[in-house]
Amino acid sequence: MKKLIFLLLTTFSFAQSVTKTINLLPDTGQNSSYTVTVGEDNDYNINVPSYTDNGNGTITDNVTGLMWQKVDGGEMTFENAISYCDNLVFAGYSDWRLPTPLESFSIMNLQNTNPALNTTYFSSPTTPGADYWWTSTVQFGDATKVWCTNAGGGIGNKPKAETVSAGGTLKYNARAVRTVTTPTTVTNHFTDNGDGTITDNLTQLVWQKIPNANLVTWEEAITYAEGLTLANALDWRLPNIKELQSITNELTTNPSVFTSYFSNLGVHNYWSSTTLKPNIQNPSSAWYWSTQYGITAYGSKTSANYVLCVRGIPQLGISQFENKNVLKVFPNPFSAKISFENKTGNEYYELYDIQGKLFFSGKNIDKQDFSNLTKGTYFLKVIDHTISNFKLIKE
Repeated sequence: MKKLIFLLLTTFSFAQSVTKTINLLPDTGQNSSYTVTVGEDNDYNINVPSYTDNGNGTITDNVTGLMWQKVDGGEMTFENAISYCDNLVFAGYSDWRLPTPLESFSIMNLQNTNPALNTTYFSSPTTPGADYWWTSTVQFGDATKVWCTNAGGGIGNKPKAETVSAGGTLKYNARAVRTVTTPTTVTNHFTDNGDGTITDNLTQLVWQKIPNANLVTWEEAITYAEGLTLANALDWRLPNIKELQSITNELTTNPSVFTSYFSNLGVHNYWSSTTLKPNIQNPSSAWYWSTQYGITAYGSKTSANYVLCVRGIPQLGISQFENKNVLKVFPNPFSAKISFENKTGNEYYELYDIQGKLFFSGKNIDKQDFSNLTKGTYFLKVIDHTISNFKLIKE
């Protein structure tokens, strides 16, 4: 009974419902490494982008569950984009619409640029294609601006007048989307867990409530996140740019955050784990999230920004794993073999991926070959009278 009362007192959900139109938030698609520091975007494969070409001009996103136009509708004004999507009858469907900012940003592929899309599945009717793509959301407090994704891989508030059809010089295109399954209502968008963390019930991500107090470089941000222990969890990481942008509140500015939950974010820039792709030979910039309006931008990795860490609900915590002995694991990162120092020979091993899927259990793990494992982050549980936990990176 005391535990129940404690939970009731320490877990808070302010009433703020949200319509859930995506199943999960896809990864950025970034699959190259740009640093030897463990914890960059490429080190985490959680919801790997996956698409199905339906053969009728539509593409199904297997992660979000949304259906998209394969070839967008071309350049047009914002008002015409709304009308175009609302009245579109295509591939046997008439429930097309302009995407929300979260939906539009979900198909960005940050391994690519100009366009930052998987061009096997998404294209425009002209070459070169779009500079921007409209979303359905007007900038709060300024009806002359609309949230748009861009060919470089970002998202932000852009003037309606910039598109060619409105007298501008840039091409703003409309790509229609439809919800395949009936959207559900999430009664509470966020939950304050009462332990310094916030759960996003839309994306199933858990956030650090109060960011780090110091400005740090990109490399320092990764190191801080990888070393964070909070709320009995040690699997914290630096979020990718899609994850960071997903907590934007487009209904307010300065800061554009849900201040009932994230009251300490202020108007600042927060590092993501995602490197800017344009020049792979000199990847000196990384994406960050600006809370002034909620846009994404990029800057030199040696410049200083703040850090807000994230973890996933299914991941593993200290309550399950406690480092109590002197067992040491090497190498880390590993490519095929996992070895140990100070082992007794009586150890029992369990190797999990970041989503909690078990890949190995038993003794003699050092005789196993893990060459075929997908690269990314893994957790190793070692049991021998005491329990040890190791966070490993597979190259």
